[in-house]
Amino acid sequence: MLQKFDGIFHPKSLALIGASTKAGTVGFDMLNNLLRDGYTGEIFPVNPKADEILGVKTYKSLTDVPEKQIDLAVLIVRPNFVMGIIDECKAKGVKGMVIISAGFKETGHEGAELEKQVTAKLREAGIPMIGPNCLGVINADPKIKMNASFAAKICKHGRLGFISQSGALCTSVLDYAEARGMGFSKFVSFGNKADVKEIDLLAYLAEDPETDVIAMYLEDISDARKFVEIASKIFWEKKKPIICLKSGRSAEGAKAVSSHTGSLAGSDAVYDALFKQSGIQRVNTISELFDNAAIYTTQPLPKGKRLAIITNAGGPGIMATDAAIAAGLELARLSDATKEALKPKLPDAAALGNPVDVIGDARSDRYETAVETIMSDPNVDLGIVLLTPQSMTDTDNIGKIIPPVAKKVGKPLVCAFMGVDEVAKGVVELVRAGIPNYSFPEDGINALAAATRLADLRNMGQRDEVRFDDCDKEKAAKIIAAFLGNETEKYMTQADCRALFECYKLPLLKSGIAHSAEEAAAIVKDITAGNAGAKVVMKVMSADVVHKFDAGGVLLNIEGEDGAKAGHAKILANIATNVPGARIEGVLIEQMAPKGVEVIVGCNRDGLGPLVMFGLGGTLVELLKDVSFRLAPMWKASAERMVHEIKAFKVLDGYRGTPKSDVDSLVNTILRISRMVADHPEIAEMDINPLIVHPQGQGCSVADSRVMLRR
Repeated sequence: MLQKFDGIFHPKSLALIGASTKAGTVGFDMLNNLLRDGYTGEIFPVNPKADEILGVKTYKSLTDVPEKQIDLAVLIVRPNFVMGIIDECKAKGVKGMVIISAGFKETGHEGAELEKQVTAKLREAGIPMIGPNCLGVINADPKIKMNASFAAKICKHGRLGFISQSGALCTSVLDYAEARGMGFSKFVSFGNKADVKEIDLLAYLAEDPETDVIAMYLEDISDARKFVEIASKIFWEKKKPIICLKSGRSAEGAKAVSSHTGSLAGSDAVYDALFKQSGIQRVNTISELFDNAAIYTTQPLPKGKRLAIITNAGGPGIMATDAAIAAGLELARLSDATKEALKPKLPDAAALGNPVDVIGDARSDRYETAVETIMSDPNVDLGIVLLTPQSMTDTDNIGKIIPPVAKKVGKPLVCAFMGVDEVAKGVVELVRAGIPNYSFPEDGINALAAATRLADLRNMGQRDEVRFDDCDKEKAAKIIAAFLGNETEKYMTQADCRALFECYKLPLLKSGIAHSAEEAAAIVKDITAGNAGAKVVMKVMSADVVHKFDAGGVLLNIEGEDGAKAGHAKILANIATNVPGARIEGVLIEQMAPKGVEVIVGCNRDGLGPLVMFGLGGTLVELLKDVSFRLAPMWKASAERMVHEIKAFKVLDGYRGTPKSDVDSLVNTILRISRMVADHPEIAEMDINPLIVHPQGQGCSVADSRVMLRR
């Protein structure tokens, strides 16, 4: 992947096709950027109407350039000229292309068709292309200093790789990063991603030795399964944190995304599932993205959640404490030895608990002693230093002493020097030495909390995809094909689902379908044989009756053959009254499941793939929305995490004296369902509600289910 994109990110020669003589145009500004920012390669501007621009000789066409081979072609031309230029690029042995020009799929059908033709021709020529409709590419490495974009100026060189689907956002990001003193290894606006997609850029940055952390702004994802595979490898194998700002959370936002980029936005739940499975941290704002990136590019990951707070003012210390608890951190309990070491070095009025208040008149020597002593405590995993500028506060010196102390103790440490002008010199010292500074304590605390979550996820590790040797995929495919027949879609009742579920060894209860009162009696006799007093459930089987309980189509605690006959008659009468004209295929009779916790496991096939849902079962699941999602198929760790994620997990874990549920069996069932829906794309929708989870060691039972098959 590094070699494939070498022509784009490390070109020794660059042709700027569409260079302009007019200041203030993209074609003029891009040439000016390359010259001003010190691009170390050769530049060949192409303009059929000019002899030179900014003192650089221009050429009528790419064919006129004397250089035998051009590494990178940057196009700023009308869309209808691009196809012809590709032939010239192929003849010149161009290794990569960036199309800045707009006017492609984001404009509608005609633009989309032209984009397809351009992409096909480039792939045939073997030329990777970034764009069209993008800001461009920046590589700030001092060895190349390439600003092949129309951003105002080149960024600082750093260890953060940034890719963005929005070009306009990129200019703001560059300005914001400069203000925070942060630099980039590679900075890429990929626009319509007609050829090179976010997945390709992720794969490149995974191998890039200049990149330690990856950040991205996305509006959609090209290939969900491939995205998960590559991002997972980056996070767990390459040990590179990935941060993502994904727009389109709301329905209105998703609609705006589609009109802005010509993308089809998937449901937000799918993206959350993708990111969680990939080890990606999702953020909500640009500032949060850089808050987290500042830690990941400069600090070691924490080994625990025990936080030390050092402050020169009580109020900010309390603010930091509240934020820490809310973010899931713990206040470190300082050892007696640490407190004894601090006593003679701090004023009598200093607070030696946690937060440690070094008092408002603290100067750099007092801060140095306190930070080193506290951060060396074995009970401390990470720390934050707060500072409010007092008349005696030597902020710049404090900014100088903290970095060497942080390096010495080897634990993640951030600062919140609160203010603007009066703390500016100290902040410069911190940032220069690689210590993240935040304007307010809450921001620093939230970034530290994100680092602990990232560390926890990495420590948990990625596990192999689960495969079940006892599943019969081929038989299930035949059942689905036979049931669908020639129809485009067809609804499977609980009874219809049984044969399919048996292929994947889902935990089914004994059952039978009765078409008469006599059959009902016989089935009850068979199910309850040898189990005196056993009871059954009776359910109407009808595609026309979706909410069976509401229609009187479900009867519980039916006992004996006479009870079965009476129950059969009652269900038929209820349906005739409540759902007139409903087609009844029979009455399902099923053994009563042992007591347990009712949960729901469902599937919906989004545009990005099959999405598995889990939550507490029953009729309130849609109202409460206490559910978790993962893309199928999934790793065991993913299934375990999705079970633990819901707020109501305490109910499964034994609430107020109730027995703990068989969570291991639940996880196994979810994994089998995940495998089933991944194996069979015809399963468009599925609800198992409820799946009853019995006490530990007693397994689960599918109590009700429905499946929608779609060709």
